[in-house]
Amino acid sequence: MITIICWVIGFLIFAPIVGGLIAGSDRIITARLQRRVGPPILQPFYDVFKLWGKDNLVVNRFHVDYVACFLIFTVLSGALFFGGANLLLAIFALIVAGVFLVLGAYSTNSPYVLIGAERELLQMMAAEPMLLLTPVGLWMATGSFNVYEIACSATPPIFYVPGVFIGLVYVLTIKIRKSPFDLSTSHHAHQELVKGLTTEFAGPSLALFEIAHWYETIFLLAVVFLFFGNHWIWGIIITAIIYLLEIFIDNLNARIKWELMIVSAWVVTLICGVGNLFVLYFIHM
Repeated sequence: MITIICWVIGFLIFAPIVGGLIAGSDRIITARLQRRVGPPILQPFYDVFKLWGKDNLVVNRFHVDYVACFLIFTVLSGALFFGGANLLLAIFALIVAGVFLVLGAYSTNSPYVLIGAERELLQMMAAEPMLLLTPVGLWMATGSFNVYEIACSATPPIFYVPGVFIGLVYVLTIKIRKSPFDLSTSHHAHQELVKGLTTEFAGPSLALFEIAHWYETIFLLAVVFLFFGNHWIWGIIITAIIYLLEIFIDNLNARIKWELMIVSAWVVTLICGVGNLFVLYFIHM
């Protein structure tokens, strides 16, 4: 029990720090790819501290509450994961967090934010099926939904469910909102809808969104890491390579249409995810 509490406290304290450093590294690598110097690695922290010092523009009385709930459920999903609890429950908590984010956007009645909210729903439709198949695949590979038991598996689950892993990596681009799937919001000015979903978020409410995004990034990367069981060195290396690949994809592709995003994500989910589960099922028969 003490170990679980330490892991949860460690996640609560260090996840936003590591997430902010990853965001800072992302900006530097992106700048180098675009032949720019780029900001310092601590720039995301400077931005958040600056946002905390600004006035909080409240569009309506529920606006900030929804963003706060988005942060709370995102943190809860990570806490459940690092506490070694049920992975499926952690995924559901992350989905609920996304629902609160969309509700916060809809509460503003801004046309740009409404477009961003609708696109966020489309992104959820595209990514969530594969995200929900991930714990099912890990259960079929290890016989447990428990994060601790999956992480302690001697044989890495990726050997049993490589298709599920590929599908998860594909929708990871959607979940962390990078090109070509950054339909709802984007940090790049070349998109026609730059801040979409968060256009009306300002000051502390926008700071909450950024912090929640750091927690969300750590949680999603931790799920990728989980496929390597107790081979944590390989897990860290491959997870880092995958995030670098996401940065390269983000800089090499412009935004695609939502129809292509949904169709491609569902095709990958059916072929890689469901196909892998069927094969594994018949092997175990």
